[in-house]
Amino acid sequence: MPAISFQSISKSYPSPRGPQAGTFLALDNVSLSVEEGEFFGLLGPNGAGKTTLITILAGLTKASAGRVSVMGHDVQTDFAAARRALGVVPQELVFDPFFNVREALLFQSGYFGVRHNETWVDELLDSLGLTDKAHVNMRALSGGMKRRVLVALALVHKPPVIVLDEPTAGVDVELRQTLWHFIAKLNKQGHTVLLTTHYLEEAEALCGRIAMLKTGKVVALDSTSALLSAASGNVLRCTVDGDLPPELASLARVTGRLVQLPAKDAGVVEQYLAQIRQAGLQVQDIEIRRPDLEDVFLKVMQQHPGRDDRSPA
Repeated sequence: MPAISFQSISKSYPSPRGPQAGTFLALDNVSLSVEEGEFFGLLGPNGAGKTTLITILAGLTKASAGRVSVMGHDVQTDFAAARRALGVVPQELVFDPFFNVREALLFQSGYFGVRHNETWVDELLDSLGLTDKAHVNMRALSGGMKRRVLVALALVHKPPVIVLDEPTAGVDVELRQTLWHFIAKLNKQGHTVLLTTHYLEEAEALCGRIAMLKTGKVVALDSTSALLSAASGNVLRCTVDGDLPPELASLARVTGRLVQLPAKDAGVVEQYLAQIRQAGLQVQDIEIRRPDLEDVFLKVMQQHPGRDDRSPA
């Protein structure tokens, strides 16, 4: 029995262009399963349908078609059991402004019928670096501290399945390290983790298997190692002052001065460097590396252009 099962999930909404335009298909026949104890990554560009899939999983919205279960419990017909098995860390910073941190965690325990939870609450506070904030009102916390509390709230009832929806968006390096150390520890103890993130280096380091969504469809699903192994060739990485020639710019990943170009062999690398120099640009810090998950992700997205209009035919 999988920990999470999505079976032929579709979700449509009224079109943002108005009733005359029909419906917008946010998810289109998505099927995938996450096994117990897996650390699973769900990746995709903005608008791919990741958060919609998670809101259906959490029972906050209903799929237009298909079935979703958590630890064998249908999220619609057996909602209470499915929700008890699930801990969700949302993207948004939502909190109750009337309680301090420890009170909020104890009240959250009560929502799930968990009593005498003080020991686990104290462990959560310690593991997430919140002990010194335990008696601080939620309104007085920084954004990063509120993010830590959201994680604690999701875990307060010790759910076997943990869902992290962009948990490190906009947070500092210290929190990322603290969070991943704690989540990896829980995963080793048997908890199933489903992660969505735009930080692909995190997904590459943490996730054993990955699904990629685009325009509401699964366009790749495999182990992280298999996805990386399927990426042929190497990548030329260097720093360049100035704009690349158009024929190279169309192939490159450019971040400020950092340029990365796909290179299947040494001859292609020499050709790239010659073109850059012919354009009057200076090349520095040259490195040849294997493709990473970001290279794989961009290639998969380019191979599946998708449709801007996702109205059902």
